[in-house]
Amino acid sequence: MCLIYSVDDTVNKRNNPEKALDASQLNFTHGVASGDPLPTSVILWTRCSPMQDDVSSNSTVSGFVPLFNPVPIYNENGTHIPVSNAPVCVEYKIASDKALGSVVDSGTLYTSSDVDYTVKVEAQHLKPFTQYYYQFNVCGSSSNKSPVGRTKTSPKPTDSVDEVGIAVYSCSNFPFGFFNAFGNPAIKDSVDYVVHLGDVIYEYKEGDYGYGYSIDRIPLPDRTIFTLYDYRKRHATYRTDAGMLASMATFPWMPVWDDHEVADNTYRDGSSELNNTEASFITDGGVSFDQRKMNAVRAYFEWMPIRQVDMDDNLRIWRSFQIGNLVDLILLDTRQYDRSITDLYWNTDYIFKLAYDAGRSMMGSRQENWFYKQLLSSKARNAAWRVIGSQTVFSRLNESVAYGNEEPFDVDAWDGYTSNRNRTFQTLYNNNITNNIMISGDSHANWVSDLVWLDEHPYDVASGSGSVGVEFAGTAVSSPSPAGQNTTIAAANLGSQALIASNRELQWSELYYRGYYELHITPDDVKTQYFGMPTIVTKNPYEISLANFTVQSGENKLQRDPTVGGGVVENGALKGGKTVGTNLTHNVMNGSYFISDFPVEDI
Repeated sequence: MCLIYSVDDTVNKRNNPEKALDASQLNFTHGVASGDPLPTSVILWTRCSPMQDDVSSNSTVSGFVPLFNPVPIYNENGTHIPVSNAPVCVEYKIASDKALGSVVDSGTLYTSSDVDYTVKVEAQHLKPFTQYYYQFNVCGSSSNKSPVGRTKTSPKPTDSVDEVGIAVYSCSNFPFGFFNAFGNPAIKDSVDYVVHLGDVIYEYKEGDYGYGYSIDRIPLPDRTIFTLYDYRKRHATYRTDAGMLASMATFPWMPVWDDHEVADNTYRDGSSELNNTEASFITDGGVSFDQRKMNAVRAYFEWMPIRQVDMDDNLRIWRSFQIGNLVDLILLDTRQYDRSITDLYWNTDYIFKLAYDAGRSMMGSRQENWFYKQLLSSKARNAAWRVIGSQTVFSRLNESVAYGNEEPFDVDAWDGYTSNRNRTFQTLYNNNITNNIMISGDSHANWVSDLVWLDEHPYDVASGSGSVGVEFAGTAVSSPSPAGQNTTIAAANLGSQALIASNRELQWSELYYRGYYELHITPDDVKTQYFGMPTIVTKNPYEISLANFTVQSGENKLQRDPTVGGGVVENGALKGGKTVGTNLTHNVMNGSYFISDFPVEDI
């Protein structure tokens, strides 16, 4: 499924002893991370650099380099050494114990300025569904070491698995507040893996979308980012957050991008403020969208612990993971790969006219066909569940009643690509593919819906009959509520009540809290727990349990007993149920509970 880049070059051909760096000149600047776990291997990541700043050279994204120039990943079958006359030498080891005594794989790696001194290696010879610890050190130095990281492989596709836990995130915006949502599951040790559905960084300068000055969280470089250096520096800035460092050092990540890893409301050929026209080039940065996208993609692959999926398609990030016979995790790219034109704010009426065109796609033909084949093959192999990662909300949502929009639907989400959504529903319904869980982000709000092909299949709101699965959509780690920056709970809940009343399949809406949710998957059911951060203005280990939902195997709908979510939620609006706000807050660091009263949730 995922390939490793390998060529025949050797370090000796490039190493210039006169320019070699002493171990004392090198630092592990941004901790460690792991990702894309397979049954016998996992990607390990670190950065070992002679400087705290990032590399400003554009050599890897200019001239005659490959399109979306792939980032090297080491493995035992060969090495692609970044071009440098003084590569930095790093050793790694991965062991079954925290003391790193029982080493199962180790090796020597080289990095250089060409990859911003990042390192990615595929650790191999591992056992399925097993926890490991790993560390890097500067070659020849027993004292210059990275922190110790922890990771976990996936089960073999044929393995019977009792339970898997996944924390799901989206929209982490540095200046709006601290990434406490990342850190809490690491403290609780409550999941096996992390899925980030996109917007792991944002491209804006300080003050354009977020005011980090008062909490010392100014996104660097302090300008709208366009160049390779800009994107590298922005990733590096985000990776100074303590919660993010803890999460990436504790759990293997399986991330995909949304729009802001490049720019706002991107599609195949442009974004809301930059497209491939002369006027845009002159007024929006003096760079083509194609070049900006290439810069962003390169930096993302340097800084994220993921595999190069397809060596014949360097832009491809969509991929899938078979987690035992329990779940197939299918991660889509509904943004950068081959999306038809989207809402760019000045063309909204035009996009509404196109929303039902058969030729529009969130993914493009190649990825669409791959997606449908993944669904069919998942059923054929009898995987118990299918979890589908989408950047934007999949279900139909009439939002105008809550947000005051002139038009009812968000055509930057799947509501603007209804034929693509209908083709997905057609695949599920016509082939009797059941036990489907759609997970999504982007909207900065919490939504829970039965997954229904409205107007094509009968659906009973009270019982959930006619649904083909469930969608769990999550709020942002820190980006602001769609109900407005620093909205009140009362105002946000009025919006949720209107949304619940105007959308048949929508069972829970919650607009106020920043946070995350966890999926706990067993052969019998999927239990989903939503958590809200009472405040992200400070770094803290606090969270509020907002709502809990269950999907029973074979039911293809939210469990009603007699209503969804047990009939009670902490916040928002629950169809047929009650909202009982307690502000009961869990300090996950010491296990205590208290009634919180923070006047400001975010900046």
